[in-house]
Parts: sequence; structure tokens; C-alpha cells
Amino acid sequence: MTSTSYSNTVTDAQAVDTARSLRKLYFTRATFSVIWVILVALLAKKSTELATVLLIIYPAWDVVGTFLDIRANRNSISKTPQYVNAVISSITTIAVGIALQKGVPEALIVFGTWAIGTGLIQLILGLKRRKTIGGQWPMIISGAQSMIGGSSFIILAHDPTKGITSLAEYAAFGAFYYLLTAFRLSKTINQVAAA
Repeated sequence: MTSTSYSNTVTDAQAVDTARSLRKLYFTRATFSVIWVILVALLAKKSTELATVLLIIYPAWDVVGTFLDIRANRNSISKTPQYVNAVISSITTIAVGIALQKGVPEALIVFGTWAIGTGLIQLILGLKRRKTIGGQWPMIISGAQSMIGGSSFIILAHDPTKGITSLAEYAAFGAFYYLLTAFRLSKTINQVAAA
């Protein structure tokens, strides 16, 4: 076996390992988002306290998801975007708690700012990962859509028809994109395994 073919075999094995880890993580993140959306639909209008807890849990879960993403990408060269995302989501968790004391519009502005920042990071990561493991178009689109959605949260924050249900729609789209990427990564895994 030549050094080039050995290097390609190692790279392919690393890509498959990363793709499998990310696929599992994306299924987990999609499941969380679906459960969160269901809880919002069932409980948010009935209890302000539960709505508050749900709003704080969402960015806190992103911190957990980001660290799971870092672990899934053991072979990634730079993890700086993920660490930046974890810091942004940690700050957002605290900021949402503070903003909710003023009102839902203020919390929507915090969420909007967070969605723009984390959407940009997701877009960058998707572009980088596309080169090594493929299957990242849904994450790239999701990142761009997150930035647009975040902007709309900020612009429409004081619209009386907007509220936590707007965030539920955002989370539902996120779940869809996570599922789509997980299934797309299955194709990457099968292609490399068949080669």
C-alpha cells in the first residue's frame, strides 16, 4: 500500500467516523427540537412560568449540543467556531433570563441576535465540513435561514402577534434541517464504505 493510498484510507475512515458521530448528534438535536416545539404548543399559553423555562432551556441546550458537536469532530482542525458558539449560547441563556423580566419582545430581540450569530457559525461550519464529509447543504441553508429568522425576530419583536410560538416555528425548521443533514450524512457514510 502506498503512502498516498494509506493517507486516503485514514482520511476516509476519519470522515466516516465524524459523519457517524454527527449523524447521531443531529438525530438527537432534531428530537430535542421536536419535543421543545410540542411543549411550547401545549404549555406556553397556559403558563408564563413554563414558557419562561422553555425559553431559557433552548439556548442552554445549544451549549450542550455544541460541546457534543466538538466531541463528534475529534479530527477537525479548528474548533474555534464551536467554542465561540458555546460562549454565545451561554451568554444568550443568561440574557434571555434577564430579558424575560422586561417582557417577551426583549427576549425575542435576544433570541434574534443569538440566531444571527449562531446561524453565521453554522453556515461557516457547514461550508468547512462540506469539503471533508459532504452532506452539509441542509446545515448551510439552515445557517443562512437562521440569520434571516433572527433578523425578523428583532424587526418584529414588538409586534403583538409575535411571541414564543414564533420561536417554535424557528425550532421546527431547525429540527427539519438536522434530520435532513443526518439522512444526507448516511449517504456519505455508505459511499465511503462502498469505495
